[in-house]
Amino acid sequence: MSGSPLYETFARAPLAFEKGEGCWLVTSGGERYLDLAGGIAVNSLGHSHPHLVSALSEQAGKLWHVSNLYEIPEQKRLGERLVDATFADKVFFTNSGAEALECAIKTARRYQFVNGRPERFRVITFEGAFHGRTLATIAAGGQQKYLEGFGPKVEGFDQVPFDDIDAAEKAITEETAAILLEPVQGEGGLRTFPAASLKRLRELCEKHGLLLIFDEVQCGVGRTGKFFAHEWSGVTPDVMAIAKGIGGGFPMGACLATDAAAVGMTAGVHGTTFGGNPLAMAVGNAVLDVILADGFLDEVTRKSLLLKQGLAAVVDEFPDVISEIRGVGLMLGLKCVVPNTKMSAALRDRHVLAVGAGDNVLRLLPPLIISDEEIREGVERIRESAASLSQTSAAAAE
Repeated sequence: MSGSPLYETFARAPLAFEKGEGCWLVTSGGERYLDLAGGIAVNSLGHSHPHLVSALSEQAGKLWHVSNLYEIPEQKRLGERLVDATFADKVFFTNSGAEALECAIKTARRYQFVNGRPERFRVITFEGAFHGRTLATIAAGGQQKYLEGFGPKVEGFDQVPFDDIDAAEKAITEETAAILLEPVQGEGGLRTFPAASLKRLRELCEKHGLLLIFDEVQCGVGRTGKFFAHEWSGVTPDVMAIAKGIGGGFPMGACLATDAAAVGMTAGVHGTTFGGNPLAMAVGNAVLDVILADGFLDEVTRKSLLLKQGLAAVVDEFPDVISEIRGVGLMLGLKCVVPNTKMSAALRDRHVLAVGAGDNVLRLLPPLIISDEEIREGVERIRESAASLSQTSAAAAE
């Protein structure tokens, strides 16, 4: 064997971390990095949060896995808490966002089937979407770079341009089962669906007997300053896929649905070996203890305004490097003029971590517990990075 034993599917940065403390990651050599990537919106409460560590450690000494052949009390408790705090009546726990999306798609198809419309299996999606890496979810996302080389595209997905609700209406046929979208696109470049668009989609679903599915894998669980991003619009879905932040770093996801939408998901039609295991449920409940505490989400909104204001000043100072700030809450994007890879590298040189996205955007997805001081520190390092690239551009032009 030569080279790495791992699949070479990741273009990894030359960095390895030994431990994490809140919003900081520490290398084995002791170098500290301000983590504005949050494991791609996963580390919602930062690294080594004491409440999460305590919950996981306590559960680890009791029970790890029994399978869904038996009752799992903490699973029922977490399900009840999610139902109480959302539109949903039912929850199915998974290990990842892609699995949550698969469950959502199956729920929609099954809903039509049991209601006497088995011909309805197609799902309308929007350009720029990212719904996962399974064969079905790459078909739902529709991006050629993810589809190429994996054989025929899974049938049943019809894509329309981003936020083109007229096109979505025209795409509805006798075979359409549902409409699927991210209220705020993450991978697609921090693009937000306006409230008016979500309301029109809700109306279309009601008119044509379709289910409305929201993918809040990245934008959910407090990331935008509401528990879920769709709450800003006042529009509720029939089905919703979540993951990332709900586990605070532990792999878990969930599919939430109304009773009416989940009517076809009966015993034996869907399952999971690891989903809803005691370890994941202990951590998920601990995450909710913090995020649903009084005032926590208000603080996310306040801190997001502080971050946005600081970043706006950087845009004003270096418009040749960053052209605009996108996003909601602590799910923000720097629309870059220079290649976003260059901006990311410049930040890394200053010990700040960020995440690339489509449309030449660089995502900032810090832990929701980031302090005002850390926000100011991050903005200053972003400003220094932009200054270095601006000077480079000026020197190259001379």
